[in-house]
Amino acid sequence: MFSSPYQTTDIRAYLEQSKNFPFLFQPRHPESHKGTYGTLAIAGGSSGMSGAVILAATAALYNGCGKVWAGFNQAALPLPVIPEHPEIMLATAKNLCSRNDINAWVVGCGLGLDGTAAELVKYFLTETTAPLILDADALTLLSHQPDWKKHPNRTNLVLTPHPAEAARLIGCTTAEVQADRRTAVLDIARKYDACVVLKGCNSLVYRDGEEIYTNTSGNPGLATAGSGDVLSGIIGSLCAQGFNAYQAACAGVWLHGAAADVLRDSEIGEVGMLAGEIPAAARWLRNRLIRHMQRQDSE
Repeated sequence: MFSSPYQTTDIRAYLEQSKNFPFLFQPRHPESHKGTYGTLAIAGGSSGMSGAVILAATAALYNGCGKVWAGFNQAALPLPVIPEHPEIMLATAKNLCSRNDINAWVVGCGLGLDGTAAELVKYFLTETTAPLILDADALTLLSHQPDWKKHPNRTNLVLTPHPAEAARLIGCTTAEVQADRRTAVLDIARKYDACVVLKGCNSLVYRDGEEIYTNTSGNPGLATAGSGDVLSGIIGSLCAQGFNAYQAACAGVWLHGAAADVLRDSEIGEVGMLAGEIPAAARWLRNRLIRHMQRQDSE
């Protein structure tokens, strides 16, 4: 008999939390196809940082995105290969700019801070209208360029700063951000007219016109390299699947943290948890909850 690698202590705890995101647990239609679930493109991965894009792309696939492009900010060929996941399509970040079939973008994971990186962030911010998640180096570049104005038709910009990046975005110190996180997330959202995920313990999500969402899932195991890249991939995947920016951000933050809780409760523990372990745990949890809800509906 098949045994799950994830032995959660009590699925009921996840069921209670998941009630905030009913849209996340709809079963797939029998006649759906890969186009139904969108195409996500991820631009980043400068030399030495290829893993950031790979982690984000892997998370997007494991969270149900139909197709995923990994675009590396590297001129030299050949591009990094991903033998574990040949499903991920490869390109340079610059070449992705010419595609017109992208349903959502994630930009910044390991992108770098050189002139080419700045040009890419400016292009995606000002010239594209599909949902756009800016993370990591893209946030630093944005903080240095207050004159950049997003495309007038863009209503779906997501910023995902950790406290130090948040401080750069609004011109204060990290300590000031941490002393009043609610004010910080409001200030960033209003300054950049964006949905903002202020990462950290009890991450906050805010978009003008919505309530501040305070996340309660997750544990210190998430304090590991690449965890933020995985979160960006999950949020981008949900945007590509058709959820609006605020829905995708709230649900993505919760699922990311809940997956870490699954790993913790499966005798893996918090110490030494790897970012690359999170996507498969998130997939397992989402499908487990979908099946459970289907059984409840049939009773």
